[in-house]
Amino acid sequence: MRDAHLSDRATPLDMTPEEFADVGHRLVDDLAELLGSLRERPLGPDVTPEEVRAALDAAASIPEEGTEAGKLMRDTTRMLVEYSLYNMHPRFFGYITAGAAPIGVLADLLASGTNPNNGGWALSPMASEIEAQATRWIAELVGFPGGGDGVLTSGGNVANMIGFYAARAAKAGWDVRADGLKSEEASVLRLYASGSTHTWVQKAADLSGLGTSAIRWIETDAVERMNMPALQAAIEKDLDDGHRPFMVVGTCGSVSTGAVDDLPAIRDLCDTYDLWMHVDGAYGAFAACLPNAPDELRAVALADSLALDPHKWMYTTLEAGCVLVRDPSALLAAFSYQPEYYYFQQEAKNYFERGIQNSRGFRALKVWMQLKQAGRAGYVRMITEDIELAQRFYDIAVARPEFEAFGTALSITTYRYVPEDLRSRAAEVEVATYLNELNEGIQARMEKGGEAFVSHAVLGDVYALRMCVVNFRSTLADVEALADITAKLGGALDRQLRPEGLRPVVDVEGPHA
Repeated sequence: MRDAHLSDRATPLDMTPEEFADVGHRLVDDLAELLGSLRERPLGPDVTPEEVRAALDAAASIPEEGTEAGKLMRDTTRMLVEYSLYNMHPRFFGYITAGAAPIGVLADLLASGTNPNNGGWALSPMASEIEAQATRWIAELVGFPGGGDGVLTSGGNVANMIGFYAARAAKAGWDVRADGLKSEEASVLRLYASGSTHTWVQKAADLSGLGTSAIRWIETDAVERMNMPALQAAIEKDLDDGHRPFMVVGTCGSVSTGAVDDLPAIRDLCDTYDLWMHVDGAYGAFAACLPNAPDELRAVALADSLALDPHKWMYTTLEAGCVLVRDPSALLAAFSYQPEYYYFQQEAKNYFERGIQNSRGFRALKVWMQLKQAGRAGYVRMITEDIELAQRFYDIAVARPEFEAFGTALSITTYRYVPEDLRSRAAEVEVATYLNELNEGIQARMEKGGEAFVSHAVLGDVYALRMCVVNFRSTLADVEALADITAKLGGALDRQLRPEGLRPVVDVEGPHA
């Protein structure tokens, strides 16, 4: 009798199907209301960390007794709705984080409910096949050659790092996985990236043991494109010094300006020197699907490995990154181990052999369902319209006398607010310093105001505002509103902040009699 509690077990985390349905239906209703009311809501709360912690009761100890599931879900939903920044808001033009597609939200629920482990095929038969199809469809969408391999990851950092490790295994010149960097055959490995490359490259060099000094930082031109003669010169110098170049990182859509490197020229250099060509296309590679995409953008197909982020320009819920490789054996060569306690069918694709993770969530489902729902034509249309909206904002910034527009590429436009009476003096040191302070203040006030959201880019010595459209909810009215909001905040802040020495001279005596 003492084991009766194990025979008829009731646990605090279980729910009856009816309870689950009641709580779930209420949650879906609350989320539907949130999505339907985004335009009427501020993008985020103007609160301090202390206020958020107080709302959470962050200092509280773990509760001794539990909370009823329905109440817990309602209270948690309320906290998140009240204290979140809505990157899905149509006037969120900040970081490259897309507004999540509703079908992706529901796909996450379905994926969690079935809870497959996408590490081994036997643990996730249909989920593994869906991931294989989803990665193949992404490759088809952007024109990456078939016959390779791919894996979904948490995001761009890990996707790029997987490409890095595939390059290291393929091009080190010795068995770097077994013997490491202390092998008698080892040479000093060098990789090449522009100064606009995302910080994942430092993490990869650091965590791999190469160290960040292994990176050769290649200068860029005025629009952040890698300088090709400088790249070749750096490779030649390392060869002369007895080092071993193994990898060049090309960028397809830089974070600040959306710049795309000369990828065909990088391919030529990699072929000449037997280097691995990796492309960080986390943001920009998806634009290769457009019928009018320029050749340098379509050249993502030339890469040995390509990183992309579906949670950027595929509008997928966080998290979802992807890496594609041309050689179908490249990921296995970089990551596969087959211990006795992992006995899975070799005729099937086991994802634990193709990346860093063993246990893996079913992030592929939302990507696959969104591709099924929208199709190629739907993505071509949405990405095209995002680019058109960024271009339209650039045109507005050029036309308005209080703005200075710096450039537009992909769906990014950089600009700043410049009071009209200071425009002709913008190059003066004191004025330039003030304009940076002014635009930094505009960004901060916009973030707190909740009407719109932008980020920034540092262009040389200029602090620029940066708007990026990766949101299928954004419209022309939203980008027009962004211009008005920027001008309103800029005018008010200028009146408050401008140093006395930069204020216009006023004739206090008036006209002579």
